[in-house]
Amino acid sequence: MNVPSTFFGWVSFLLDRYGQLFLQGTGITLLVALTGTILGFVIGLLVAIVRTVPLPKGPWYRKLPLKLVHFLLNVYIEVFRGTPMIVQSMVIYYGSMMIGLIKRGTPVLPAAILIVSINTGAYMAEIIRGGIISVDKGQKEAATAIGMTHWQAMVHVVLPQAVRNIMPSIGNEFVVNIKDSSVLNVISLNELYFTGKSAAGNYGRYFEAFFVIACIYLVLTFSVTRLLRLLERKMDGKKNYTIYGSQSDSHSSITVNEEEA
Repeated sequence: MNVPSTFFGWVSFLLDRYGQLFLQGTGITLLVALTGTILGFVIGLLVAIVRTVPLPKGPWYRKLPLKLVHFLLNVYIEVFRGTPMIVQSMVIYYGSMMIGLIKRGTPVLPAAILIVSINTGAYMAEIIRGGIISVDKGQKEAATAIGMTHWQAMVHVVLPQAVRNIMPSIGNEFVVNIKDSSVLNVISLNELYFTGKSAAGNYGRYFEAFFVIACIYLVLTFSVTRLLRLLERKMDGKKNYTIYGSQSDSHSSITVNEEEA
């Protein structure tokens, strides 16, 4: 075997030897980050909606069940936001193994997705709650005035506006999950960082191996950021639109150009 003698020689050598494994690790990283972000969004959405349910009027015993639910959800958020995901990974995975929920040799990927989802859900809950609060109270009051329940007002009136407001934060969570998935190497998930660490250890070329890994992470996060910005622009809708009809003339129309405004 011809041993490279230069930095780029080693980079080329590692790509040649481990290129397929790097691609597989990248795929697992994206799978865990994307699935974890989507499931975390669903968890955070449910938690945020429940936390915004107003307490019922009347005696204390009618308020107690909802107060208890709010307390438990607050504990969940504080615990998972207040501890590192690397620690959560060790506790959840090896703790589940110790109490018999999973057995040794169980595939790591489902556990990794679960860990990222639960962690992301805690952050998403606060992000979505902030988005709900940012929507003008008059919107929900108007929905309630026409007979909508709390859940109907949330789904049809408040949440569509809130989700658009928090899109940058949701995208940021996805990018964070791409990078933070590297901590899952502690439970032996063959994601990108784990693959790079294995390649570096085999030849003792840590700088070259992690240089390759850093470039791959940068390409992933840069591409995802740009795609999310395109999605945000798409959700903004057209800058030019026409309003038809008025109180005095049902056939009139007004063309609005927000760029000129």
